[in-house]
Amino acid sequence: MEARLNLLAWLVLAACSQAATWQVGPGQAYTTPSQVSTLVSDGDTVNIAAGVYPSDVARWQADNLLLRGVGGLAHLESNGLSWGSKAIWVIQGDNTTVEWIEFSECQVPDHNGAGIRLEGLNLTVRHCWFHHNENGILCGEYHPSTVRIEYSEFGHHGYGDGFSHNLYIGHVDSLIFRYNYSHHADVGHELKSRAWVNVIEYNRFSNEADGTASRNIDLPNGGQAYLIGNVIQQGLQSQNSNMVGFGMEGLSNPGPHEFYAVNNTLVNEKANGSFFQMPAPAYFKAYSNVLAGGGSFMSAWPTSIDTLANLRSTSIAALNFFDAANYDYRIDVNSPAHNIGYPAGVAGGGYPLVAWDEYVHPANGTLRCQHALLDAGAFETCTTQVPESWDDALLLYPNPVAGQLQITFPHNATYAQVEVRDAQGRLLRAWPVRGASTVAFDVEDLPAGLYVVRATGQGPSIAQRFVKH
Repeated sequence: MEARLNLLAWLVLAACSQAATWQVGPGQAYTTPSQVSTLVSDGDTVNIAAGVYPSDVARWQADNLLLRGVGGLAHLESNGLSWGSKAIWVIQGDNTTVEWIEFSECQVPDHNGAGIRLEGLNLTVRHCWFHHNENGILCGEYHPSTVRIEYSEFGHHGYGDGFSHNLYIGHVDSLIFRYNYSHHADVGHELKSRAWVNVIEYNRFSNEADGTASRNIDLPNGGQAYLIGNVIQQGLQSQNSNMVGFGMEGLSNPGPHEFYAVNNTLVNEKANGSFFQMPAPAYFKAYSNVLAGGGSFMSAWPTSIDTLANLRSTSIAALNFFDAANYDYRIDVNSPAHNIGYPAGVAGGGYPLVAWDEYVHPANGTLRCQHALLDAGAFETCTTQVPESWDDALLLYPNPVAGQLQITFPHNATYAQVEVRDAQGRLLRAWPVRGASTVAFDVEDLPAGLYVVRATGQGPSIAQRFVKH
């Protein structure tokens, strides 16, 4: 047995040692990404120096690639060109990660030219900028596959026919879409996803004053969707007055068909329309949302609903947003959204319906203050101290935990009390610290799920999450 383990470790090490790092850019042996796209092997890294790479398109077929700009954005300015009449980059390998790349100006004969066309399994995109293509990211049906997109911006995509979008995600297993800014789609949607499970958290979707996009978010085939902590704005020129659609092309995804909307801020500058639209057979749970402006809450209510602590105001000005004219929908204690939220608990499948973070413009995020009184909407009126380093953090070990959880406090910090709260924000336990640097407690009697440990005292409190097996 030991010999087999040693052999396996050697094989893994040998595979890792064969991975290469390629340098692309001015003064390098390879001056464009396309020159190395046919040379890379599984597990390789391609570092592309910041700058403009005009008319350069490529196909990537190897697995486990890391393709990234270095020193800033590497701009693939395609000048209308594409690989295979599909995209600037056609990614056919599995488990690809793309970071710090700018994709622009792709056009193809069928009007579906994309920045990225995904034809493999599992894609991660971070810190990228997609603009003025016919689609930002386009993918079809691939299983088992997860598409993760974070800290990226999408703008000005679409042929203008309503069939091309800022993002068009096909029938993959799951889409995770966080900390992104999607805006100014040309007639199409800011995000269209047919994924079976959609986790859409802490983003900004906005048409703004001159945008002609259709829906901000369209999830046409149902499934499970988690819309948490997003900022969603519809301008006067929107082509579709319904802001968020679910299941409007038929509930063909695997069920149960459940749509959860928690702590979102939705602003409709049109006099008509609706904030949500979905068919009757689906389940809809909406807690602690702010819905400001014209139109109705729901175009036609489904038969199974659970709504609580949502603030509906036909007057945008009445919400006391920081700067609604410039789409800054943060609030202060004078807003009617202050302290009216209610914890949403967990979804039927166990996903915590908690807004842990907030969107920060553009395409970023920060911790949201977690305290007993919850505000409605995407922003909280207090701040949580963000540790500058691990020396300032609350450390939990082990995490996830089954038996005993050890809590270690920051150096030179004085806290009076420790609290444990569940995903609904309910206080489960509290006890004094009395100057200890480390404390421990048993979690065996807690149900499996997500919890928060919070240390309080003089000055800002600090918190950390843990998972009970």
